Amino acid sequence: SVTPEVIPTVTNPATGKIWMDRNLGASQVATGTRDVASYGDLYQWGRSTDGHQLRTSGLSITLSSSDNPETTGFILTPDNPQDWRSPQNDNLWQGESGINNPCPCGFRVPTFAELDAERASWVPQNIDGAYASPLKFTLAGDRNNLDGSVSGGTLGLYWSSTINSTISRFLYIYPSGTEMNSTQRATGLSIRCIKD
Repeated sequence: SVTPEVIPTVTNPATGKIWMDRNLGASQVATGTRDVASYGDLYQWGRSTDGHQLRTSGLSITLSSSDNPETTGFILTPDNPQDWRSPQNDNLWQGESGINNPCPCGFRVPTFAELDAERASWVPQNIDGAYASPLKFTLAGDRNNLDGSVSGGTLGLYWSSTINSTISRFLYIYPSGTEMNSTQRATGLSIRCIKD
């Protein structure tokens, strides 16, 4: 028989929610706000773990007409609505049984409300509060959907499963503040999985 994988978790007592203790794809729990080993992968909203999320993955300019692209490359999207899939599918990350849920069994991409509740528990409301929280969020950066360039060390951007018209919601952390925002689905952002 196969022993199920044990996923290390952390609980925020302020919200009662259980989360993975690190970003999806990270090799360790963060030891600082700019700990590169804790950054993890950068996912395009709605895609599965197919290789595109690696910070060094190749690039593609061909949009996908299916939920699982033929390419493992990061798909560039210069035209609106700047989604890697055409036509769009709003249901790819909805719950643990979501079509392309990238999280381990028993986990899923959090909703806007769940990420916002975590954010509201931080003191102060900036990267220092985010890192001081039980989840130890970092400034893991993003991947640009226009040219595929990767940043890290200045911003923390974390996907939610929640859509907002043709774009999707995310948690935005920067040195002087935090907020909830929306961006194009082809942008590569971090994921912190929540226990279902």
